[in-house]
Order: sequence, then C-alpha cells, then structure tokens
Amino acid sequence: MRFVAALAAAAAMLIAVPAAAQKGPAAKPEIETFKGVAADPKATVATTVAADPENTWILDLSTGGRVTIRLRPDVAPKMVTQVKTLTRRKFYDNVVFHRVIDGEENMAQGGDPTGTGTGESDLPDVPAEFNNLPHVRGAISAARTKDPNSANSQFFIMFGPRLGFDHDYTVFGRVVEGMQWVDKIERGEPPANPTRILHAYIAADNPPPYQAPVVAAPAALPEGETKVTLPQ
Repeated sequence: MRFVAALAAAAAMLIAVPAAAQKGPAAKPEIETFKGVAADPKATVATTVAADPENTWILDLSTGGRVTIRLRPDVAPKMVTQVKTLTRRKFYDNVVFHRVIDGEENMAQGGDPTGTGTGESDLPDVPAEFNNLPHVRGAISAARTKDPNSANSQFFIMFGPRLGFDHDYTVFGRVVEGMQWVDKIERGEPPANPTRILHAYIAADNPPPYQAPVVAAPAALPEGETKVTLPQ
C-alpha cells in the first residue's frame, strides 16, 4: 500500500509541474485581424518595394527639409488608404509632432490636429494590420490606444530600432529620403517649440518644390527710437 501511495504522490507532482511553469508574463493575445497578414513568423515580406508615386507620401517639415516615405499598401492597405485620404484633404498641414522621445521608445509621433495626443480625424478607426515589417530606423507606424483596432490619423517615425513594437503596431511605410530632417524634429512630451508638418502630399499629385517656412521679420521700432543692446 505504501508503494502505491508513493506512486500516486509522484504522479501528482509530475502533473503539477506544467502549471508551475506557466507562471510569468501572460502570452501576447492573438488579434483576429493579424490572421492572414503575414501571421506566419517564417513568412517573408519584402523590406523594399519599387517606387510608386501613388504610394509615396511627402512631408515638408519646419525643421528645414522634405521627407519622402514609401507607403506599403501590400501589407497595410487600410492604413495607407486612410493616410492618403487625409493627406489629400490637407488634414496633416500644420500639424505638430507632439511626442518626440529618444532612448527606449526612439520615435517622433504626430498626426493629432489638437497637438495633445488625444485627437484624431473624423474618419472611422482602422483595424489592426500587424505585419512582419520591423520597427527599424525610418519605419513609420500607426499610433493607437490600448485597443489594437483604434489607429486613426496619428503615426510615429522611428529614429532607431525597437523590435519590441513588432506585431503590436502597424508598420505602413518607411522613410526613403530626408531622414536627416526627421532627426532634427524637436524633442519633448510635448516639445517646447514643436516641429510642424508644413505640408503633406502624395507624390502622384505633383507637389511643388519644398519651400522653407517664412520667418517673420522683427517688429520695427517707433520713429525716433533706436535699439539698445544691454551689456552681458
């Protein structure tokens, strides 16, 4: 009997081991819209595609230059359509980058017309289109709330890699020219003097050449007065 009891106790210990091993961070929940969109981690997605003016997004920044972004409708068609629609409505013109962070997050976030991080367009939210494009330098991805299906108008551009964002946010394009102007975007949460998108265009619409922002001239002094420089 003692032998049988010992066998039963040993069996109980073996059965309990997998349950103990399950402690720790919960597995990442599977999002329904992720199915069928490069869901197989072994699936290959082209990291570069041929130039296509209809899917080339141009941002003229107040930091001094033009940024050209290759959009990826092959992996994120709904988000690309949303961005193109808003761009052609001039939605992004004069919108600031309201959250710009070095270090761990390593990105510049914009696309909120209120400049607070809580605003969006009047278009419906876009469902998640998670794919296998990585969050590396120059990648552009859809910002969202905790709801995976809440992307709308906001986006962020990566200064450097953060692969922990992969499969949690929708990458829908990548900078192909003008990354030096992205690097100059004013930092802060929010920045003291935020960088603005002067104009946003789709290349197929034949945008004009980049025009630097007009700097207002200092106000003229009243007649008879002269400018005085105080000693330092």
